[in-house]
Formats: sequence, C-alpha cells, structure tokens
Amino acid sequence: MQKLLFIRFGDLLLKGKNKRFFIQAIRKHLQHKLKDFVVAFDHRHDSSYLKYQEEDEAIIIKLLQEIPGLYSFSKVYATNKTIESVVETAIKLVNEVLTENDQTFKIETNRADKTFPTSSLEFTQTVAPLILNGLDKKVKVAIKKPKYTLKIDIRQDYAYLNIGQIKGMGGFPYGSMGKGLMLTSGGIDSPVASYLAIKQGIDVSLLHFESTPLTPLESVQKVIDIAKKLSKYTIDGKITLHLVPFIRIHQDILSNIPEQYSITIMRRMMYRIADKFMDANNIQAMINGESVGQVASQTLESMNVVEAVTVKPILRPVITYDKIDIIELAKRIETFDISIRPFEDCCSIYVPKNPVTRPKTYIAERYEEKLDLDITKTIENIITIKVSPNSQINLSDYGFDVQEAFQALGELKI
Repeated sequence: MQKLLFIRFGDLLLKGKNKRFFIQAIRKHLQHKLKDFVVAFDHRHDSSYLKYQEEDEAIIIKLLQEIPGLYSFSKVYATNKTIESVVETAIKLVNEVLTENDQTFKIETNRADKTFPTSSLEFTQTVAPLILNGLDKKVKVAIKKPKYTLKIDIRQDYAYLNIGQIKGMGGFPYGSMGKGLMLTSGGIDSPVASYLAIKQGIDVSLLHFESTPLTPLESVQKVIDIAKKLSKYTIDGKITLHLVPFIRIHQDILSNIPEQYSITIMRRMMYRIADKFMDANNIQAMINGESVGQVASQTLESMNVVEAVTVKPILRPVITYDKIDIIELAKRIETFDISIRPFEDCCSIYVPKNPVTRPKTYIAERYEEKLDLDITKTIENIITIKVSPNSQINLSDYGFDVQEAFQALGELKI
C-alpha cells in the first residue's frame, strides 16, 4: 500500500487538438513547483498521480493549490487488487476523513482493468459491508448526493482508492493564454484581478504608476509586497513589476485640468503609456481592477472615454463582482491586509470631491490640449524589477522617491 495524490486537470481538457500543449504546460509547472521535494509523477492522459513523502503532505497540498490549471486533487491509496487489501486500505482511508457520526456515504467501483474477473457492481456489493463494519464512525448510506463517496478504481497495476476532493485554482496553465499587463494600484481590486487573470492562464506583469515624492514611498512598497504574494502563482516563482515615474504628468494634470475631469484625464494618460509599453514588449492585453459602479470613474460612460485612447483589448476580471466578494478573495490570496495600509497612490491621494461620472470624449480632448502629451521620456525611465515571495527590501529605507531609492540600492537584486 502506498499513499499518493491524484491530480485532476480543469478546463484545459476541453481544448481539443491543443490539449497536449496545455497538459505539457501544467506538467512543467508541477515539476518546477515541487522541485525541492522527493516526488515521483505517474502522468496519465487526463490526470497525474503524485508519489511523495508523507511528512511533506501539508506543504505539497498548499503548493498544488497555487498552480493554475489544476481543478482538484485527492489523497489516494494504491493497494493490491485483492478484497482483503482493498477493504483494509478503504477502512484506513475513510477513518482518516470521517470525523463525525451519521455522515452520508456511498462506495463506487470503476473496473478500468476489464480483465479483472469481478464486475464493478459485484465488487462494490462484496466489499461494502466489510468496509462499513470496520469504520470508527457510524455512516448513513446514501445513493444520491452523499457527502462522501469512496471511489475504488481498479486498474492493471493496483486498486486506487480515494475519498473527497481538495479544490485547486482551476482555469488554465500559467502563460498558456498569452501575456497581459495589469494596471496595478495598491488597492484591494487590482491584486484580485491579477490573481483571476493568472488563474485563466495569462502571463501577467504588473504596471504601477508612482508619483513619489508627491505620494509616499510606502505606497510603492505596498505594490512590491502585493507582487510578492502574486509571484507564487507563476512557474518560476517571480513576477515582473514595472514602476512608471508619473509625477511630471501628475503635476501637469493637477495644475491644468479642472478638478472634476482630473481622474478621467489621468487614466487616459495611464492608458496611453500602457498601450505604448505593450507595443514595445509584445503584450496582447491590458488588465485592470475596475468593477462597474464602485467608484465614480467606473461608470460605463467613463470607461468608454478612458479606453478611447487605446486599441488594445482591456480585460476586467472583477467587472461584475460585489465589493464583499472582492474582499473575500483578497483575504484568501493574502493581499487584503497589504492593500488597506494607509498609504495612497496617485489615483487616490487627490481624488476630486465631485468627479464627473459621465465624461465626454470631446471635452477630455479639449482639456488635454493644455498638457504635454509626449510620454516617450516617461516610458524610457520605467524601472523594471523581478519580485519573488522571498524578496527582502523596504524602499523607505533608501530615500523619498522611487528613482532615488533605486539609485541608492545600486546593484542590489530584489
């Protein structure tokens, strides 16, 4: 008898002729994620069995939940195909899982090995009373919708037994859907949108507009710390963060644009920069954390005026989410406590009292005639860093603005 994890793949099984590409991608991520552990894989066409050392079980399960494309996994025992071995193993497995009396329960057998002399139904009828008599807890047999189902899979080599499922991220393998640029603030929404984009197989890099020293350096530190949380979902455990020096444009807007249109114009400038940056870096889609109606700048009219300056597709993973749902997910991915630190970025520190909720493109264009729209130098001065879960840096120790801080850091690698 040996203990394994049975790993099921998610939506990627629906990809037809491209299925092989998706499965190879997720196998690569599996192997990279668990490279520091003593493990062995038995890959099947639509799933994988993972052999591991039992003392590593808890951490391996946690790591598997950080891999996009894994639908679910189960603890499995592989044992000899004799009735005695199956019954003994089943009792051990079920006793591990059932912690209360009177849980609904059923047993299913799948005879994948058609040379096995007993049919699936006959085998279930033989082992079921023996298993039920050996359990520590009383159970209620339920054929329809039981809480627990013990599955016995009889294959050519062994009988594989599992009960229950541990939910994975689902979605598609990381990077299998192309590249996306996430417009990242230090708020609650954009980290959640980043996670959902990663979950759907997008190779996400982060673009943050910073206006230090007009805004506190700690607001950039928030984004770095959020990036650390998101980096664990990538294949190599690193995520790229681009820091855009936005202070010149920011001050220009504050000085020349009427207050009610300042957020609209600011976002249009950000989209222009992102669009040009994407062209230079072969990135297919822009992503943001907008949710309809949550703030004044997130009306449909406002979104239309802002995105008029770019032709790139714009993905909004949390567009229909309630704020409560976003907060719940932010807590689950451990970004919420970082996002609520009291340090504001350029999108939140000078929010107008009465921002326009139904802006007009022609009015925005008329106001922009007062601005310097040349964004070339801004893009040239973008600072790009790689962030991993173990990155150790506190920008506030190195100056008062991002450029100064990174000059002080010199060759220090994050």
